Amino acid sequence: MISRGQVTIKDLAEELGISPSTVSKALKNHPDISQDTRKKVNDLAKLWNYYPNPIALSLRNSRTKTIGLIIPEIVHHFFSSVISGIEDVAYDAGYNVMIYQSNESYNRELIAAQALLNSRVEGILISLSKETRNFDHLKNVLDHGIPIGMFDRVCDEIETDKVTVDDYQGAYSAVCHLIRTGCRRIAHLSGPPGLPIADFRRSGYVDALRDNNMEINRDLIIYCDNFKQALIRTKQLMNLPEPPDAFFTVNEFTATGVVRSLYDLKIKIPEQVSVFAFSNGLITQVTNPALSTVDQHAYQIGQTSAQLLLDRLLNHQVVRPFIHEIIKTELIIRESTRS
Repeated sequence: MISRGQVTIKDLAEELGISPSTVSKALKNHPDISQDTRKKVNDLAKLWNYYPNPIALSLRNSRTKTIGLIIPEIVHHFFSSVISGIEDVAYDAGYNVMIYQSNESYNRELIAAQALLNSRVEGILISLSKETRNFDHLKNVLDHGIPIGMFDRVCDEIETDKVTVDDYQGAYSAVCHLIRTGCRRIAHLSGPPGLPIADFRRSGYVDALRDNNMEINRDLIIYCDNFKQALIRTKQLMNLPEPPDAFFTVNEFTATGVVRSLYDLKIKIPEQVSVFAFSNGLITQVTNPALSTVDQHAYQIGQTSAQLLLDRLLNHQVVRPFIHEIIKTELIIRESTRS
């Protein structure tokens, strides 16, 4: 008995006593094949759970109909939402998506890029790791004639289509909201210097203070971009002679660390201290209180990134300039800030 996944056109042909080429044409509803033969072939194919081998098809067509995706971490709701957007667009166009995660490691990102090249993907979408400062692995992909699309974490050294959010404006608007609600000592828990998204959010924070004639206190700007660090840094800041009355964090995981630390210190949110996050992941809705945050529209980022890459793949004979799409952010005001 032939098990599922092992049935071939040759197996169907032998069972029906016809040639493999006749089976192949029947499966494609070719007009040269009689309706009776087509029905017999398709009925047997259904009974035996036959389905075409995509790898064999791609080898015959010299195309894999697959795009590669390298992301820092799947665990983040932001990146999982991006993946959903990419997959929906790709699958609608008949493409599969092969996913690798770098786990914020440059070396793993390099290995992933080479693995995708070896897998003969037609294009690659990537959001850079925090460690990535050298881009030779991406230049190597382009040298092989494989187009690249970058999203969220991008670099200027590679000329390609890019999709980012307006990190600067999102941060600027969030801090202005805190100021309008009476906050005067706003701490910023920031991403690593040199990472563009962190730099833009930091600049938005600084300019919002400056434009509102408020002091820029460098002691309140700290590199801290995860839950564990936030537990420690929040308590240190709250022990200052003049502690902050608000926190603006680079991402939602850092914000949850702030909330937990303030809870441990028995400090009321937002009555005593407000907390504003960046990135509207599910976790922002289940904290107590629920977090005000900057929505990056991650699903839209994924859709746009995939569409730009597929446009290049499907219209490869048409040369067009590289496109940089900037997605507008949106403030989501919840219970962790005053209204």
